[in-house]
Amino acid sequence: MKTPLVALLCGIALSGCSADNDQRNPASSAADSPWPTLERPVQDAALEQQIDGLLAAMTPEQKVGQIIQPEIRHVTPDDVRDYFLGSVLNGGGSFPQQNKYASLNDWLSLADGFYEGSMAVDAEVKIPALWGTDAVHGHNNVIGATLFPHNIALGATHNPALMRDIGAVTAREMAATGITWSFAPTLAVARDDRWGRTYESYSETPELVAQYATAMVEGLQGEQTSDAFLGDGKVISTAKHFIADGGTAGGIDRGDTQLTEAELVALHAPGYFSAIKAGVQVIMASFSSWNGEKLHGHKYLLTDVLKEKLGFDGFVVGDWAGHAFVPGCTDTHCPAAINAGLDMFMAPDGNWRELYANTLADVQEGRISQARIDDAVRRILRVKLRAGLFDKGKPSSYPLAAKSELIGAAEHRAVARRAVRESVVLLKNQQQLLPLAANSRVLVAGDGGHNLGKQTGGWTISWQGTGNMNEDFPGATTVFDGIAQAVQVGGGQATYSEDGNYTETPDVAVVVFGENPYAEMQGDVQDIAYRSAKDLALLQKFRDAKIPVVALFITGRPLAVNPFLNASDAFAVIWQPGTEGAGVADVLIKKADGSINFPFTGKLSFSWPTHGQQTPLNAGDKAYAPLFAQGFGLTNGESAPHKYPLAVNPADVAVADTRIKSIFQRRTFSPWTLQLTGTDASPTDVNGASLKVPGMQLQMRDRFMQEDTLQLNWNQAGRAGFYAKTPQNLQGFAGGTLIFDLQVAQAGDLSLQLQCHEQSQCSARKLGDFARLDRTQWQQVRVPLKCLGDDLGQVNGAFEIISENAAEIRLYNIHWEKGEHGCPAP
Repeated sequence: MKTPLVALLCGIALSGCSADNDQRNPASSAADSPWPTLERPVQDAALEQQIDGLLAAMTPEQKVGQIIQPEIRHVTPDDVRDYFLGSVLNGGGSFPQQNKYASLNDWLSLADGFYEGSMAVDAEVKIPALWGTDAVHGHNNVIGATLFPHNIALGATHNPALMRDIGAVTAREMAATGITWSFAPTLAVARDDRWGRTYESYSETPELVAQYATAMVEGLQGEQTSDAFLGDGKVISTAKHFIADGGTAGGIDRGDTQLTEAELVALHAPGYFSAIKAGVQVIMASFSSWNGEKLHGHKYLLTDVLKEKLGFDGFVVGDWAGHAFVPGCTDTHCPAAINAGLDMFMAPDGNWRELYANTLADVQEGRISQARIDDAVRRILRVKLRAGLFDKGKPSSYPLAAKSELIGAAEHRAVARRAVRESVVLLKNQQQLLPLAANSRVLVAGDGGHNLGKQTGGWTISWQGTGNMNEDFPGATTVFDGIAQAVQVGGGQATYSEDGNYTETPDVAVVVFGENPYAEMQGDVQDIAYRSAKDLALLQKFRDAKIPVVALFITGRPLAVNPFLNASDAFAVIWQPGTEGAGVADVLIKKADGSINFPFTGKLSFSWPTHGQQTPLNAGDKAYAPLFAQGFGLTNGESAPHKYPLAVNPADVAVADTRIKSIFQRRTFSPWTLQLTGTDASPTDVNGASLKVPGMQLQMRDRFMQEDTLQLNWNQAGRAGFYAKTPQNLQGFAGGTLIFDLQVAQAGDLSLQLQCHEQSQCSARKLGDFARLDRTQWQQVRVPLKCLGDDLGQVNGAFEIISENAAEIRLYNIHWEKGEHGCPAP
């Protein structure tokens, strides 16, 4: 988008902007407002007349039902019928019947069920239900779908046309499952790379974000002026999260963005201008605040600016119970959010019925005006009518529904593979080591070389992207797969050894390493240095053996990697490439005839730091001294200038604190896997937000943050625990303490133990029950490890809790801590 930006007038870092600007001045005249007046969309008079008729015939119960959006774990088609619900959503890691491996027909069957529930209401007006999903890098909740590199990688391609193709592919694969609403694109301008959602941002500056917003919205929805708009194979798009979620102080998720209004407009609004001009139908409110005021309750921004000044005529949806954080609100009662301009509550927990009842009372008693509820419902109806939901029938009847050949189709994977190769950014290439000859003997090493779970990142099948195995991605290729295919054609050979061991000396070692998957909140960090003694030792192992070494770095953000750069002959950032890892080989390996296969074209859309404390770091800063500037990226034949200070920074290579061994803190930590074992004695991995096995079940709950708590319910005997594939030597924690927060709703016959290898001396003694604990309060439980085991040299299970009968508990922040603590007498 070519709209002039205030940022260009006062420096993109905005450090030179006048301090006299009011942070917010709703009463300012139009001439003084930093917000542009966008051309309002031409509304269809016949459609608006149809909405008038629908509204006139709707009951207050129906109107309130339209603005409540429960999550599929807590809602049934009968609920849609009984409460007149307007929409449902599935969160990350939520599936039909909570089956991670739900088939295409399972998705369609549930979509049909919700539609049929909405058509079975006992009312004059019957309004089809919508289903929304976080298809943020492809249809990423569906096994076998084409998954694209995350947004930070797509930013490095600098190719808006490619974004349009990616949106179109995502829409077609969604259409096959009958889901018609995508919570994408994310238009955050990430300004502090400590933020755990940095990888969801296309760039640290707004220009590229604005261009991509147009392309992605049009790819998902179709061009607004064309016959394809919201037609067959297209889905409703959502611009999120309005506004400035990428600017929070300290890079803290759901934090506070502190800017003047002019700075807010210049830096964080251009993507929304583009999306609105492209006809985006939904905008999602941000969890964050602007100058201390929560966006979910911000009437000036949601109504005065977004709806009136910018002319947005779609609807505003909340984020995951985000209304609960508005002052004076709870997750079950928040008229303030609706009055501020929120049109639809996202109500993911099982208490949405209480929210419905309270909101209905608010409407009936005037706390929410009739005009406001009618406006919210009008906007929702407008989007549903534009999308043709009143005419399309049930989702399984859509033209592309049930077409399994669309999920992971070859032409779709080709688009994703192109995105991978265009996003790779080459930072170092000594003696033009890359690209490699196709007849090379290549050793691929590192834990990312043959690991689809790691290379796909967060928001992949599960919310945090954790717990996924290679077999969860049928048809996908790892980085090693691509290299092996490429060198085989040229007469070379490739082998994979995670630890880098080999019998025949290779011509070159390719080490693939970097960040493990994470998503919002859990991805927030204190600094931006990458630290791994194991990965650094692997690179140095090859250097010491005089084997040329190529480092391929998997990451969701720029990180200080000076020691790793120094230990490599060539270094490329491959981001989180998604399912088509073979695209890396397209630029890494030459053709069999020695010519270039595809050139390196990726350029950084974020500035690259020199050390772990160098954040915020953004182009245009007064003291701008990155290691690699925004826009940097070597092409074939180029070498990096030697001016970059690649000396080791001791603070960036220091080993992380090993005093604590985290097991579960908002997510399960490697090497542990959470498993449930019910009455059938069959251990089952927990890969989503819920799991039910014979006799017991697990649900993820919110304590302080989204899904940061484990709730376990037993009906019969069963156990839950965190287990490693191979025994772990944790003898360094001998004498330490197992610590966790616990809330007991029903004590039952609970006991706690470790699980140790059969040849170990760990006695795995049980620890009595929890019947005496206060059942209404959270409390921290501290168990000396000596009470649970004498020999921690081969631990298979770091935490195992068992019940012999009915019980219900919640667990938070499970970890081991070093220190000397003996076991008290029984």
